[in-house]
Amino acid sequence: MEYTTLGRTGLRVSVAGLGCGGFSRLGISTGKTPAEAVALVRLGIDCGINLIDTAAQYGTEEIVGQAIRDLPRDSVVVATKFMPRVGDVAQTREQLVAGLEASLRLLGTDHVDIFQLHGVAPGQYDHAMSLVPAMQKARDQGKIRFLGITESGAGDQTHGVLRQAAADGVWDVVMVAFNMLHRTASDTLFPHTSAKGVGTLVMHAVRSIFARPDFLAASIRDLVASGQVPAELAASDAPLDFLVHPGGAASLTEAAYRFARHSAGVDVVLFGTGSAEHLRANVAALSQPALPAADLARLFALFGKVSGLGLESPPSPAAKA
Repeated sequence: MEYTTLGRTGLRVSVAGLGCGGFSRLGISTGKTPAEAVALVRLGIDCGINLIDTAAQYGTEEIVGQAIRDLPRDSVVVATKFMPRVGDVAQTREQLVAGLEASLRLLGTDHVDIFQLHGVAPGQYDHAMSLVPAMQKARDQGKIRFLGITESGAGDQTHGVLRQAAADGVWDVVMVAFNMLHRTASDTLFPHTSAKGVGTLVMHAVRSIFARPDFLAASIRDLVASGQVPAELAASDAPLDFLVHPGGAASLTEAAYRFARHSAGVDVVLFGTGSAEHLRANVAALSQPALPAADLARLFALFGKVSGLGLESPPSPAAKA
Protein backbone atom coordinates (compact mmCIF):
# COMPACT_ATOMS: atom_id res chain seq x y z
CA MET A 1 0.00 0.00 0.00
CA GLU A 2 1.19 3.49 -0.81
CA TYR A 3 0.45 6.48 1.40
CA THR A 4 0.13 10.18 0.74
CA THR A 5 -0.52 13.37 2.66
CA LEU A 6 -4.15 14.49 2.52
CA GLY A 7 -3.74 18.12 1.56
CA ARG A 8 -3.07 20.59 4.34
CA THR A 9 -4.51 18.24 6.99
CA GLY A 10 -1.12 16.58 7.32
CA LEU A 11 -2.87 13.20 7.66
CA ARG A 12 -0.92 10.31 6.16
CA VAL A 13 -3.50 8.23 4.37
CA SER A 14 -3.59 5.18 2.15
CA VAL A 15 -4.17 5.95 -1.53
CA ALA A 16 -6.99 3.38 -1.36
CA GLY A 17 -9.87 4.30 0.93
CA LEU A 18 -12.62 1.95 2.06
CA GLY A 19 -16.08 3.32 1.36
CA CYS A 20 -18.75 1.86 3.60
CA GLY A 21 -21.81 2.91 1.59
CA GLY A 22 -22.56 2.46 -2.08
CA PHE A 23 -24.43 -0.50 -3.49
CA SER A 24 -23.05 -3.09 -1.08
CA ARG A 25 -22.63 -1.25 2.24
CA LEU A 26 -19.88 -3.72 3.24
CA GLY A 27 -22.08 -6.56 2.04
CA ILE A 28 -25.00 -5.71 4.31
CA SER A 29 -27.15 -4.94 1.27
CA THR A 30 -26.52 -8.41 -0.12
CA GLY A 31 -27.13 -10.39 3.05
CA LYS A 32 -23.87 -10.36 4.98
CA THR A 33 -24.13 -10.32 8.75
CA PRO A 34 -22.75 -7.42 10.79
CA ALA A 35 -19.96 -9.72 11.99
CA GLU A 36 -18.99 -10.50 8.40
CA ALA A 37 -19.02 -6.79 7.57
CA VAL A 38 -16.76 -6.07 10.55
CA ALA A 39 -14.37 -8.76 9.33
CA LEU A 40 -14.33 -7.11 5.89
CA VAL A 41 -13.32 -3.76 7.39
CA ARG A 42 -10.59 -5.48 9.38
CA LEU A 43 -9.35 -7.18 6.21
CA GLY A 44 -9.12 -3.78 4.54
CA ILE A 45 -7.06 -2.50 7.45
CA ASP A 46 -4.85 -5.59 7.29
CA CYS A 47 -4.29 -4.81 3.59
CA GLY A 48 -2.98 -1.38 4.53
CA ILE A 49 -6.08 0.77 4.18
CA ASN A 50 -6.17 3.37 6.94
CA LEU A 51 -8.88 5.73 5.64
CA ILE A 52 -12.43 4.54 6.23
CA ASP A 53 -15.35 6.59 4.93
CA THR A 54 -18.85 6.06 6.29
CA ALA A 55 -22.01 8.09 6.97
CA ALA A 56 -25.03 8.01 9.21
CA GLN A 57 -27.19 7.32 6.15
CA TYR A 58 -25.22 4.20 5.24
CA GLY A 59 -26.05 2.40 8.45
CA THR A 60 -22.45 1.21 8.79
CA GLU A 61 -21.02 3.50 11.46
CA GLU A 62 -21.53 0.91 14.19
CA ILE A 63 -19.79 -1.71 12.03
CA VAL A 64 -16.81 0.59 11.56
CA GLY A 65 -16.80 1.28 15.29
CA GLN A 66 -16.62 -2.42 16.10
CA ALA A 67 -13.88 -2.96 13.54
CA ILE A 68 -11.60 -0.25 14.98
CA ARG A 69 -12.49 -0.76 18.64
CA ASP A 70 -9.31 -2.62 19.59
CA LEU A 71 -6.96 -0.58 17.38
CA PRO A 72 -4.89 2.45 18.37
CA ARG A 73 -7.18 5.35 17.46
CA ASP A 74 -4.43 7.18 15.59
CA SER A 75 -3.85 4.16 13.32
CA VAL A 76 -7.03 4.85 11.32
CA VAL A 77 -8.51 7.96 9.72
CA VAL A 78 -12.28 7.87 10.15
CA ALA A 79 -14.52 10.04 8.00
CA THR A 80 -18.26 10.30 8.39
CA LYS A 81 -21.00 12.59 7.10
CA PHE A 82 -24.08 14.61 7.95
CA MET A 83 -26.89 15.39 5.51
CA PRO A 84 -27.48 19.16 5.52
CA ARG A 85 -30.88 18.57 3.93
CA VAL A 86 -33.28 15.68 4.35
CA GLY A 87 -35.64 15.81 1.42
CA ASP A 88 -36.80 19.41 1.20
CA VAL A 89 -36.05 20.15 4.85
CA ALA A 90 -32.89 22.08 5.69
CA GLN A 91 -31.20 20.80 8.84
CA THR A 92 -30.21 23.14 11.66
CA ARG A 93 -26.97 23.59 13.55
CA GLU A 94 -28.59 21.86 16.51
CA GLN A 95 -29.46 18.88 14.35
CA LEU A 96 -25.91 18.75 13.04
CA VAL A 97 -24.55 18.64 16.59
CA ALA A 98 -27.01 15.91 17.51
CA GLY A 99 -26.02 13.99 14.37
CA LEU A 100 -22.36 14.26 15.23
CA GLU A 101 -22.97 13.00 18.76
CA ALA A 102 -24.94 10.04 17.40
CA SER A 103 -22.12 9.23 14.98
CA LEU A 104 -19.54 9.36 17.76
CA ARG A 105 -21.61 6.95 19.85
CA LEU A 106 -22.01 4.48 17.01
CA LEU A 107 -18.34 4.73 16.04
CA GLY A 108 -17.30 4.29 19.66
CA THR A 109 -14.83 7.15 19.53
CA ASP A 110 -14.47 10.60 21.01
CA HIS A 111 -13.68 12.21 17.66
CA VAL A 112 -13.89 11.76 13.91
CA ASP A 113 -10.98 12.78 11.74
CA ILE A 114 -13.06 14.21 8.89
CA PHE A 115 -16.66 15.34 9.36
CA GLN A 116 -18.30 16.02 6.01
CA LEU A 117 -21.47 17.69 4.82
CA HIS A 118 -23.00 15.07 2.58
CA GLY A 119 -24.08 15.53 -1.04
CA VAL A 120 -24.31 19.32 -1.19
CA ALA A 121 -26.08 20.18 -4.44
CA PRO A 122 -25.92 23.43 -6.42
CA GLY A 123 -28.11 26.00 -4.71
CA GLN A 124 -27.47 24.50 -1.28
CA TYR A 125 -24.01 25.86 -0.62
CA ASP A 126 -25.13 28.93 1.33
CA HIS A 127 -27.03 26.68 3.73
CA ALA A 128 -23.97 24.44 4.04
CA MET A 129 -21.93 27.49 5.03
CA SER A 130 -24.51 28.38 7.67
CA LEU A 131 -23.67 25.08 9.42
CA VAL A 132 -19.93 25.74 9.47
CA PRO A 133 -19.89 27.60 12.84
CA ALA A 134 -21.32 24.50 14.54
CA MET A 135 -18.68 22.34 12.86
CA GLN A 136 -15.92 24.74 13.89
CA LYS A 137 -17.14 24.72 17.48
CA ALA A 138 -17.09 20.92 17.49
CA ARG A 139 -13.58 21.07 16.07
CA ASP A 140 -12.52 23.41 18.87
CA GLN A 141 -13.99 20.90 21.34
CA GLY A 142 -11.87 18.13 19.84
CA LYS A 143 -14.83 16.16 18.45
CA ILE A 144 -13.77 16.56 14.84
CA ARG A 145 -10.36 17.30 13.39
CA PHE A 146 -11.06 18.49 9.86
CA LEU A 147 -14.03 19.82 7.90
CA GLY A 148 -15.14 18.20 4.68
CA ILE A 149 -17.81 18.59 2.01
CA THR A 150 -19.01 16.18 -0.67
CA GLU A 151 -20.69 16.98 -3.95
CA SER A 152 -23.85 15.55 -5.47
CA GLY A 153 -22.10 13.74 -8.34
CA ALA A 154 -24.44 13.60 -11.32
CA GLY A 155 -26.20 16.73 -10.09
CA ASP A 156 -23.07 18.90 -10.34
CA GLN A 157 -20.98 17.69 -13.24
CA THR A 158 -18.90 20.88 -13.42
CA HIS A 159 -18.11 20.73 -9.67
CA GLY A 160 -19.45 24.19 -8.96
CA VAL A 161 -20.00 23.51 -5.27
CA LEU A 162 -16.52 22.15 -4.71
CA ARG A 163 -14.87 24.92 -6.71
CA GLN A 164 -16.54 27.40 -4.37
CA ALA A 165 -15.56 25.28 -1.38
CA ALA A 166 -11.92 25.22 -2.46
CA ALA A 167 -11.90 29.00 -2.81
CA ASP A 168 -13.49 29.68 0.57
CA GLY A 169 -10.66 28.28 2.67
CA VAL A 170 -13.07 26.71 5.19
CA TRP A 171 -13.01 23.14 3.93
CA ASP A 172 -9.98 20.92 4.49
CA VAL A 173 -11.20 17.99 2.39
CA VAL A 174 -13.58 17.56 -0.55
CA MET A 175 -15.10 14.44 -2.06
CA VAL A 176 -15.52 14.53 -5.83
CA ALA A 177 -17.00 12.26 -8.51
CA PHE A 178 -14.22 11.41 -10.97
CA ASN A 179 -13.45 8.64 -13.43
CA MET A 180 -11.95 8.09 -16.86
CA LEU A 181 -15.24 8.99 -18.59
CA HIS A 182 -15.93 11.91 -16.27
CA ARG A 183 -12.62 13.69 -15.79
CA THR A 184 -13.90 17.27 -15.68
CA ALA A 185 -12.36 17.74 -12.23
CA SER A 186 -8.88 17.56 -13.78
CA ASP A 187 -9.52 20.86 -15.53
CA THR A 188 -12.09 22.62 -13.34
CA LEU A 189 -11.35 21.55 -9.75
CA PHE A 190 -8.00 19.92 -9.04
CA PRO A 191 -5.89 22.96 -9.95
CA HIS A 192 -7.79 24.88 -7.25
CA THR A 193 -7.67 22.16 -4.57
CA SER A 194 -3.96 21.66 -5.20
CA ALA A 195 -3.26 25.39 -4.98
CA LYS A 196 -5.21 25.70 -1.71
CA GLY A 197 -3.95 22.50 -0.10
CA VAL A 198 -7.42 20.95 0.01
CA GLY A 199 -7.38 17.15 0.30
CA THR A 200 -9.29 15.18 -2.34
CA LEU A 201 -11.25 11.98 -1.91
CA VAL A 202 -12.50 10.46 -5.18
CA MET A 203 -15.82 8.63 -5.44
CA HIS A 204 -17.28 6.90 -8.53
CA ALA A 205 -13.84 5.95 -9.89
CA VAL A 206 -15.35 2.59 -10.77
CA ARG A 207 -19.06 1.99 -10.99
CA SER A 208 -21.08 -0.68 -12.71
CA ILE A 209 -20.65 0.88 -16.14
CA PHE A 210 -17.10 -0.48 -16.29
CA ALA A 211 -18.26 -3.96 -15.31
CA ARG A 212 -21.25 -3.99 -17.67
CA PRO A 213 -19.97 -4.16 -21.27
CA ASP A 214 -23.49 -3.91 -22.69
CA PHE A 215 -24.28 -0.71 -20.83
CA LEU A 216 -20.87 0.79 -21.58
CA ALA A 217 -21.20 0.10 -25.31
CA ALA A 218 -24.75 1.47 -25.38
CA SER A 219 -23.68 4.62 -23.52
CA ILE A 220 -20.85 5.24 -25.98
CA ARG A 221 -23.19 4.69 -28.94
CA ASP A 222 -25.34 7.45 -27.43
CA LEU A 223 -22.25 9.67 -27.37
CA VAL A 224 -21.61 8.87 -31.03
CA ALA A 225 -25.20 9.80 -31.87
CA SER A 226 -24.77 13.16 -30.17
CA GLY A 227 -21.47 13.80 -31.92
CA GLN A 228 -19.32 13.76 -28.78
CA VAL A 229 -17.01 10.90 -29.81
CA PRO A 230 -15.81 9.47 -33.16
CA ALA A 231 -18.38 7.56 -35.19
CA GLU A 232 -16.26 4.40 -35.48
CA LEU A 233 -16.79 3.70 -31.77
CA ALA A 234 -20.43 2.81 -32.46
CA ALA A 235 -19.33 -0.35 -34.24
CA SER A 236 -17.53 -1.80 -31.22
CA ASP A 237 -19.07 -3.83 -28.41
CA ALA A 238 -15.90 -3.19 -26.36
CA PRO A 239 -14.86 0.40 -27.11
CA LEU A 240 -12.47 0.68 -24.15
CA ASP A 241 -10.76 -2.67 -24.50
CA PHE A 242 -7.67 -1.03 -26.01
CA LEU A 243 -6.74 -0.40 -22.36
CA VAL A 244 -6.59 -4.15 -21.64
CA HIS A 245 -3.44 -5.84 -22.98
CA PRO A 246 -0.10 -7.25 -21.82
CA GLY A 247 1.81 -4.30 -20.46
CA GLY A 248 -1.41 -2.40 -19.91
CA ALA A 249 -4.31 -3.17 -17.58
CA ALA A 250 -5.47 -6.68 -16.81
CA SER A 251 -9.13 -5.61 -16.90
CA LEU A 252 -11.24 -2.56 -17.57
CA THR A 253 -11.94 -2.21 -13.85
CA GLU A 254 -8.23 -2.21 -13.11
CA ALA A 255 -7.70 0.42 -15.81
CA ALA A 256 -10.34 2.64 -14.26
CA TYR A 257 -8.79 2.40 -10.81
CA ARG A 258 -5.29 3.06 -12.15
CA PHE A 259 -6.54 6.05 -14.13
CA ALA A 260 -8.07 7.67 -11.06
CA ARG A 261 -5.23 6.75 -8.73
CA HIS A 262 -2.56 8.40 -10.86
CA SER A 263 -4.46 11.49 -12.01
CA ALA A 264 -2.84 14.71 -10.83
CA GLY A 265 -4.73 16.24 -7.94
CA VAL A 266 -6.17 12.97 -6.58
CA ASP A 267 -5.19 11.97 -3.04
CA VAL A 268 -7.40 8.98 -2.17
CA VAL A 269 -9.57 6.74 -4.34
CA LEU A 270 -12.51 5.32 -2.43
CA PHE A 271 -14.12 2.02 -3.27
CA GLY A 272 -17.01 0.06 -1.83
CA THR A 273 -17.09 -3.69 -1.53
CA GLY A 274 -19.07 -6.60 -0.19
CA SER A 275 -16.52 -9.39 -0.46
CA ALA A 276 -12.98 -10.21 0.52
CA GLU A 277 -12.04 -11.21 -3.03
CA HIS A 278 -13.30 -7.92 -4.44
CA LEU A 279 -11.52 -5.94 -1.72
CA ARG A 280 -8.19 -7.61 -2.43
CA ALA A 281 -8.60 -7.11 -6.18
CA ASN A 282 -9.33 -3.40 -5.72
CA VAL A 283 -6.32 -2.91 -3.45
CA ALA A 284 -4.16 -4.71 -6.01
CA ALA A 285 -5.46 -2.50 -8.83
CA LEU A 286 -4.81 0.67 -6.85
CA SER A 287 -1.28 -0.53 -6.15
CA GLN A 288 -0.42 -0.75 -9.86
CA PRO A 289 1.52 1.95 -11.72
CA ALA A 290 -0.02 4.50 -14.03
CA LEU A 291 -1.49 3.34 -17.33
CA PRO A 292 0.90 3.39 -20.30
CA ALA A 293 1.29 6.84 -21.83
CA ALA A 294 0.08 5.65 -25.24
CA ASP A 295 -3.13 4.28 -23.71
CA LEU A 296 -3.76 7.53 -21.85
CA ALA A 297 -3.16 9.54 -25.01
CA ARG A 298 -5.70 7.46 -26.93
CA LEU A 299 -8.19 7.66 -24.06
CA PHE A 300 -7.93 11.46 -23.97
CA ALA A 301 -8.11 11.74 -27.76
CA LEU A 302 -11.33 9.72 -27.87
CA PHE A 303 -13.05 10.74 -24.63
CA GLY A 304 -11.31 13.88 -23.40
CA LYS A 305 -14.43 16.02 -23.84
CA VAL A 306 -16.87 13.49 -22.38
CA SER A 307 -18.40 13.98 -18.94
CA GLY A 308 -21.10 12.47 -16.80
CA LEU A 309 -20.67 8.76 -17.51
CA GLY A 310 -20.27 6.32 -14.65
CA LEU A 311 -22.03 8.51 -12.08
CA GLU A 312 -25.34 6.68 -11.93
CA SER A 313 -26.30 3.03 -11.73
CA PRO A 314 -26.97 1.27 -15.02
CA PRO A 315 -30.40 -0.32 -15.40
CA SER A 316 -30.52 -3.94 -14.34
CA PRO A 317 -30.64 -6.50 -17.16
CA ALA A 318 -34.16 -7.40 -16.02
CA ALA A 319 -35.29 -3.77 -16.15
CA LYS A 320 -33.79 -3.44 -19.60
CA ALA A 321 -35.67 -6.50 -20.80
